[in-house]
Amino acid sequence: MNIKENFSKDAYDEMMRELFVRFPSFQNTGTGAYKPGLDRMEFFDSLAGHPHRKYKTIHIAGTNGKGSVSNMIAAALSGCGLNVGIYTSPHIRDFRERMRIIHGRQLEACTPGIQNGTRNCSCNPEYISEEEVWNFVQKWNESFEHLEMSFFEITTVMAFSWFADKNVDIAVIETGLGGRLDSTNIITPELSVITNIGLDHCDLLGETLCEIAFEKAGIIKLGVPAVVGESNPETDTVFERKVLYTNLSSPDFMGNRSLIMNLLTFADKSEPYGWELHGEILDDMDLQGEYQKKNLRTALSAIETFKSLDSTPEDIRKILSDRDMLKEALIHTARTTGFRGRWEKVSDNPLIICDIGHNAHGLKYNFAQLSHMLESAKCTSLIIVYGIVADKDLDAIFPLMPDNATYIFTNSEGKRALSSGILSKRFTEYIKASGRTLPHIHCTSSVKEAVETALKTARTSEDETPLIYIGGSTFIVSEALEIL
Repeated sequence: MNIKENFSKDAYDEMMRELFVRFPSFQNTGTGAYKPGLDRMEFFDSLAGHPHRKYKTIHIAGTNGKGSVSNMIAAALSGCGLNVGIYTSPHIRDFRERMRIIHGRQLEACTPGIQNGTRNCSCNPEYISEEEVWNFVQKWNESFEHLEMSFFEITTVMAFSWFADKNVDIAVIETGLGGRLDSTNIITPELSVITNIGLDHCDLLGETLCEIAFEKAGIIKLGVPAVVGESNPETDTVFERKVLYTNLSSPDFMGNRSLIMNLLTFADKSEPYGWELHGEILDDMDLQGEYQKKNLRTALSAIETFKSLDSTPEDIRKILSDRDMLKEALIHTARTTGFRGRWEKVSDNPLIICDIGHNAHGLKYNFAQLSHMLESAKCTSLIIVYGIVADKDLDAIFPLMPDNATYIFTNSEGKRALSSGILSKRFTEYIKASGRTLPHIHCTSSVKEAVETALKTARTSEDETPLIYIGGSTFIVSEALEIL
């Protein structure tokens, strides 16, 4: 890849476009970009001086909820005065969203306000700068080419190096895909967290819950406590065996199985510290959506486990034991960390909610909540702007989609998008075959057209409180947020 010597905005934009094209990106090409294995990462990591060893880490995997749990944990730790790096994917609008630093005590300096009907904060997290991205790629470009690295691998090593350069105290690292062979799995964290297991990316991770759980369990390391958010009779033994076999020969445990199993916590089988406040937190939290109840429990279990570690300083333990601090930090998770796209309210009039949930395991909570809002008269009509990538299981998603809604099917500009025409045809066939009443359906060729159609429908509706829901994929939400 050719890179100009001098940084400029135009040169940076050109470089980013080439990065997306030259190096395989899952966002653009799907499974073809997936490069399992850690050899490339381990080799480059050694070249870069093992940057991730210069700070503590918490590792997060799971089918759904990784982003929410990661950001809740980061918000709580920053409330303790720690400088917290956070690495997530994919980005919604700007590549640099993937790596952020939340500076300690930021909550004290934040002043929330109102903009377009939504809360905002002038005290944003620190993002890697365009010039820092430029310099990193320029420095290591030949190594990327030689090692034939993927876009996600490049992004991962960039984040690890940037966090080291910025002297973060701890970084919350989210896996990209799976766990065992994920690029992030070169780290040895203080704590491993697995949010849940669902059927997604089955072509890469396995066709059963057990097979997928095995891949996610790959982030569990020797002597490292693990928190699993949701227990499941089909997968619990996978995590139990992974913890046991990883630590059975360790001299620290002397083959004591009960002692080893103390390393594993199932969040939904415990009452983590602060859980008694969950109702108050969820009512006021800027991360909305009924699914956040499970994510909050997982995050609180992770925080409690982190608090109990011998490596956690006493002053940090005391602050994390302050219920008022913990509640305040979690309530303001999104505005503290800059987290977007999870049941995000972007307008009050009309009410518009965006959510990047994209698989059946996650969408069941979104669609159930939309149906509940209709039934409880929190909204009087429902308009769903929906698009999806081509590899998702429509047979699992269609039964979840609410009745009594107007559907506006669309497609993003990305190569992986399923055309709105095919989506509309498949949905219509399903509705007729299932005996359900066919709803009003619009088919649009772009997200812009879909959003405009939704707004027009809401304005001309006789219903007093129409709700527009925009979702199905990160791409749909990203393009919608550019318009709204």
